[in-house]
Amino acid sequence: MRYAITGAFFLLAAVSAVRAQQQPAESKAPNAPSAPQPAGSASPAEQKKTDEPAKAATPVPPGVHRFWDRENDWLFAAVGAGRALDYASTLNLRRRGINEVFLTNSIVDNHALFAGIEVSATAASIGVSYLFHRTGHHRLERWTSAIHAGIAIGGAARNYALKTPHPN
Repeated sequence: MRYAITGAFFLLAAVSAVRAQQQPAESKAPNAPSAPQPAGSASPAEQKKTDEPAKAATPVPPGVHRFWDRENDWLFAAVGAGRALDYASTLNLRRRGINEVFLTNSIVDNHALFAGIEVSATAASIGVSYLFHRTGHHRLERWTSAIHAGIAIGGAARNYALKTPHPN
């Protein structure tokens, strides 16, 4: 449990650090005074006239998307489904008398704790994808979820494929 809490605080700190690096939005009051202009430069009213069309003509770069778009929704659902399948397959594995490899048997046998670990792993995957999204690494954002879902589903399939030991 200590590791889960430590991981959550680390994730929160990382997201805060990334968020702190963003530029503030251009939200000035319309009546607020503008910054002093160097001699010979255009007045603020003339600058607004020339800046408006330039901003509107700037196309959105390819690969930029909202974080909660349809593709991410499906990828996050796949991660959640993979983790749920891993949870069920690991409990089945333990009922058949096989030891868990990655966690201790006492953690797996505590169903609430094990479910919390699976949910935390899903949340961590979404958090890492969000960090990649915010830093502009959109391909890594998608691949994080796709690989996590694949590994979780592959691990669950392996758990179900293991032979049950029969006492002689």
